[in-house]
Amino acid sequence: MTEPETRAIVTISLLAAFADEANDREREEIRRITEGLAAPGMNLPALYQDVLMKRASLEAAVRELKTEEAQRLAFEMAVCVCNADGAQSNAERQFLAKLREAFAMPATAGVEFNRMAETMAASTLGSAARSLTAGASDAELDKMILNAAITNGALELLPETLSTMAIIPLQMRLVYKIGKVHGYELDSGHVKDFLATAGVGLTSQYLEQAGRKLLGGLLGSIGGSLGRGIGKQAVSSGLSFATTYALGHVAKRYYAGGRELSAQMLKETFDRVMQEAKTLQGEYLPAIREKAQGLDAGKVMALLK
Repeated sequence: MTEPETRAIVTISLLAAFADEANDREREEIRRITEGLAAPGMNLPALYQDVLMKRASLEAAVRELKTEEAQRLAFEMAVCVCNADGAQSNAERQFLAKLREAFAMPATAGVEFNRMAETMAASTLGSAARSLTAGASDAELDKMILNAAITNGALELLPETLSTMAIIPLQMRLVYKIGKVHGYELDSGHVKDFLATAGVGLTSQYLEQAGRKLLGGLLGSIGGSLGRGIGKQAVSSGLSFATTYALGHVAKRYYAGGRELSAQMLKETFDRVMQEAKTLQGEYLPAIREKAQGLDAGKVMALLK
């Protein structure tokens, strides 16, 4: 993709993130991400400020995307951003309708993708712990956490936009399962608060993961060929593996200890375990790659059922 096309897709993704008013914590996470992503020829912090200050327009970004394939990828990323933190709000639905109109997309274009994204966003936690009991051992929990981290690390290698979106609900399910083992019946609101307290945003995490793929030339649309064939062979940054591993182990300590950790201690513990997890990613990279080879869009959807 050309630099103007990449810039336009990043702009549309950021506009989608702010279509619904982001809270201060999420806004700060998005700012941090744009400062941390490297893109030759692009000043991403300045682009973030342009979007935040409403100096960047949807119409200008749309004009840079000439091909149907690039437009489809931009639309899919916008859909995923709008669904990353749960069901779409009215403002987000209006934004996507405006984007569809700007691309002059046929009425049927993107409908199935949007349905799958909404299904992921609405996936329930209730059936996630059926195979676990309150007496699960530490070894069983450690194995579950590692398997979840490997699966999400594999999803990070896949080029499809939906694969990236699946990481967040799978992380939420992991936290739910661990809470269930320790006798806590959690709802999605509590799990989201746990992730946010640890410093893991929902919209911002999707933007970071998808942004790394896009800027690295690895992200492709589910129906197109952008980046297809090289995503599975890429050396992952390990972000999803490490984040999932750290969330699992911090949740295990938090719920086993009766939820006594303060917000500050929970965040500090997460940061410390996150650093430990990053050193493990190389050890499990062969398993992550092997897992990625066996995944496709259908199997990704099945993970959430």
